[in-house]
Amino acid sequence: MTDQAQTGNDDRADLLIRGADRVVVFDAATDNHAYLHAADVAVRGGRIVYVGRSYGGTAQREISGRGMMVMPGLVNLHSHPWSESMNRGFGEDMVNPCLRCTMYEHKPGWGDDREGWRATANVAYAELLRSGVTSLTDITTPYDGWIENFAASGLRGFAAPMMRSALWSLDREGEKVSWNWFADDGRESFARGLEAVDAAIAHESGRMSAMIMPAQVDTCSERFLQEALEAARKRGIGLQTHACQVLPEIREMQRRHGLSPVAWLQAIGVLGPDVTLSHAPFLDHHSWLENEENDDPGDLRRLGTAGAHIAHCPTVLTRYGVMLEDLRRYRQAGVGISLGTDTAPQNMLEEMRLAAVMARTAARDPAAGSTAAVFEAATLGGARALLRDDIGRIRVGACADLVLVDLTHPSMAPGHDPLRCLVFSAAERPVKDVFVAGRQVVKDGRVLTLDEPAAATTMTAANRRALEAFSKFDRAERPPETASPPVLPLACEISGKQRKA
Repeated sequence: MTDQAQTGNDDRADLLIRGADRVVVFDAATDNHAYLHAADVAVRGGRIVYVGRSYGGTAQREISGRGMMVMPGLVNLHSHPWSESMNRGFGEDMVNPCLRCTMYEHKPGWGDDREGWRATANVAYAELLRSGVTSLTDITTPYDGWIENFAASGLRGFAAPMMRSALWSLDREGEKVSWNWFADDGRESFARGLEAVDAAIAHESGRMSAMIMPAQVDTCSERFLQEALEAARKRGIGLQTHACQVLPEIREMQRRHGLSPVAWLQAIGVLGPDVTLSHAPFLDHHSWLENEENDDPGDLRRLGTAGAHIAHCPTVLTRYGVMLEDLRRYRQAGVGISLGTDTAPQNMLEEMRLAAVMARTAARDPAAGSTAAVFEAATLGGARALLRDDIGRIRVGACADLVLVDLTHPSMAPGHDPLRCLVFSAAERPVKDVFVAGRQVVKDGRVLTLDEPAAATTMTAANRRALEAFSKFDRAERPPETASPPVLPLACEISGKQRKA
C-alpha cells in the first residue's frame, strides 16, 4: 500500500489531524486494516479526503497527532441502550436453574417508564462513545422521542425497533416458558416498527439509518419473518433477529418444526448476506445440546453458505455460563462476525477483550482469538452486516468517524503494539477524542453531546420507581430483594447472631 493510494485531491479540509504516530488505515489489497506511521488524516464535509504523509492543503482546524493513534470508530451491531444500564447491580447474579438462563425473568429496566428509558439510553450512549463506538445498532422497543434522542447523542445511529408476533411469559415456578401469540400476527407491532425505521432513515441529521429487527426467531411467525426481510431488502438495509440464544428457544423450535432455528430460517428463505443472528451460541454443534451429530456442524455450514452474520456479545453470554463454541470455527465456516455490547457495561473495548479471551478458552487454543480478528469484527465485521462500505475503516471517501487514542497514557505503556495494549490492558482510559462525521463528540474523554451525570441521576430515580413496583410484574410476585438478593448480608444481622452466640 502506498500513500498515494490513500490520497484524495481536495486541498481544503475542515479538520486535519497532523502527524499521528500511527493511523489504522484500510488496505484495499487485503480488505483489512494496516498500520501507517507518521501520517495525516484530513476531513471535509464529514468524509475523509486525505490519508497519508505530508498533507499540503489548508484546514480550518488542525490537531496535533503527536503521541496519538488514529483508528476507525467502532461499529457496535447489537445493544439495548433503553433498558440494560438500569439493570446494573440487579441482574448479574440472577439464576434460574430450571432454564439455565434468566432471559425471561423480569428486571427493572423492562418497565414502561419513558423518562427512565431516555435517561438510561443516554447513559449507555455516553459510555459507548467514551469506549470509541461511533456506529450503533440500537435495539429498542419504540417509544415517543426515541429517534430524536438517539440522533442527539451524536452517534451514527442504526435504529432497530423490535417487532414480533408473540410475547413470552414464564410460569410462577420459573420452569416453563409460554408463547402468547397476537391475534393480528403482530401487524400492529410490524407497522410501528417500520414507522420508526423510516423515520430514522429520513432523519435530517444524515447520520441515521436502520435495521429491521424481528425480535426473536421464536416470537415471529414464518410470514412475519419473510415480510420483514422483504421490507429490509426494499429499503436496502439489513435484518437482525435473536436466534439460537437460549435452550428453551431451541427446544421450542424443535417442537414446532423439527428443525434447529437456523435450519428453519433456511427453509423459509430468511438467510443471506443481509441477515444477522444475534448471539447464536447454540448452533447444532454446541456441547450443551448433546446432539449425535456434534461432529457435523450443519448450522455452521448453512450460515456460511448463505453469507450470514452473527452479532457476538460475549459479556452477556459468559455472565450466565454460556460460551460460543468457538469463534474461530464460525470464521472458518465463512460466517460473518461482528461484535455488540448487548447489556451493561456498554464498553466495546472490554467486549473485544472478552471476545478474544473466550475464543481462546472455547477452542482451548491461545491462537484462536487474535487481537486482529476481534478488531476486524468490531469495525469491518459490523459494517459488512450493515451493508456499509464507508464505516469501520479509514480511507479516502469513508465517513470521518475517528477515534484518537493517547499513546502516552500510562495504561498504554510500554506500548509495543498499540491495539494490543488498548484491547488487553487500557480499554477506554486512553480514548481521548472521538469524531462522528467529522464532528467532535468526545473531547479529553468527556462526552460533549450528552449530560451524562444528569442522565445517570434520572436513571437512578427511574430504577427506584421500578423496584417499588417490581413485585407487580414478577412471575411469583417476589420483592426485588428476593429476586436479586444483596451480594452480602446486612452487618446488623451478623452482629445479632454474634450476640446470641
